Amino acid sequence: MIVSVVIPCRNEKLYIESCIEAIFQNEFSSDVNLFVTVVDGISDDGTIEIIEKIQQKYPQLKIVTNQKQLTPFAFNMGIKAIEADFYQIVGARQLISKNYIQGGIDKIIENAEIWCVGGKVENIFINKQSEIISKAMSTSFGMGIGNFRVINESAFVDTVGTPIYPRHVFEKVGYFDEDLVRNQDDEFNFRVTKAGGKILFDTEISLKYYVRASVKGLWRQFFQYGYWKVFVNNKHNAITTSRQLIPPVFVLYILLFSSTLLIHPILFFVSLVPLFLYFLLGIYFSLKLGTKINEIIQIFCIFPILHFSYGLGYLAGILDFNFLKKKPNEKQNRLSR
Repeated sequence: MIVSVVIPCRNEKLYIESCIEAIFQNEFSSDVNLFVTVVDGISDDGTIEIIEKIQQKYPQLKIVTNQKQLTPFAFNMGIKAIEADFYQIVGARQLISKNYIQGGIDKIIENAEIWCVGGKVENIFINKQSEIISKAMSTSFGMGIGNFRVINESAFVDTVGTPIYPRHVFEKVGYFDEDLVRNQDDEFNFRVTKAGGKILFDTEISLKYYVRASVKGLWRQFFQYGYWKVFVNNKHNAITTSRQLIPPVFVLYILLFSSTLLIHPILFFVSLVPLFLYFLLGIYFSLKLGTKINEIIQIFCIFPILHFSYGLGYLAGILDFNFLKKKPNEKQNRLSR
């Protein structure tokens, strides 16, 4: 059995060695042959030199250059680099548990309906800001009910991070959509479920993730998530998940509710109820997660950033793709880091 691990990477000199070591420390059955491909987006910070040094220890490690420097190209290049029975995608700032790959393979072998498996994430914070953001994103209020980031028990979901797939998945649904700068994993997994496969979020396997975040980067990231989600919907002529509609509807509500005052004062006060409930939920989850007043306030402020950036991005996508019939805006091709 051949297992191929794909690592999309660009300028990750601080994390790439520990990521690779964690992969090679995984425990497998005796019939597994492991290969690892780092798909590098032209790193210029010393990452390549580190990988080349590690290659002396692990001859099964190879480097492929991603001239496009975009994630879906990296995924596809890594998958096509080696013909394998199973493909595992691991981020350069992730440390997978020793049972991660074999555990995922076992679940797929045990149940032919399972076409994809991903594990539980434990965040490691680079700074206080990343800790605040991660806490907000760990809640159903922040990310939506059913999102794999907020589930604590194994379950079938619509998508996972750090997935493992059997080879037949790519033969049946194709590869990652290279038109997408964001949402390429969500879009691919939508095709997986549409084709009849199930996606398992498995808490028996786990990974550690070095979170590097800023408020500015978070805004841009979620604006792009919303923007590209519309592009994906148009490609499939379908709403891929119902929870994606809540942020744009809420943004429209915020933009329009004050106009009810022109109609009737009572209608205006009635229209304040959703906003009041939003603040109550924000306060509840902030108090639940925060330990100090300053931390509670910061967590509370992250929620509207998540929701408004996604909602505005979604509305911008509707404007560009559905009304103006434009191609994706070049500004939305730049990834946040």
